[in-house]
Amino acid sequence: MTSLPDGGDRGEGAGSRAEPRPPVCARCGTTATEQQPTTWTFSVENGVGRYFCDVCSRANLRAIEGRLDSSWW
Repeated sequence: MTSLPDGGDRGEGAGSRAEPRPPVCARCGTTATEQQPTTWTFSVENGVGRYFCDVCSRANLRAIEGRLDSSWW
């Protein structure tokens, strides 16, 4: 049997996975209070998923609607 580079093994019991962490805003660094925040924006930029908090989303609404990547904000 082959081990993963980090020493983990995909065949371990169900309790071996780490708890998922709440998302962090890609712009200001705010951590969400829930796992799937309903007021946050999720964007895929260059194949990478990014969350934006409601404050950053509102502040940059026109750029988001214009489909500009967050680097343009």
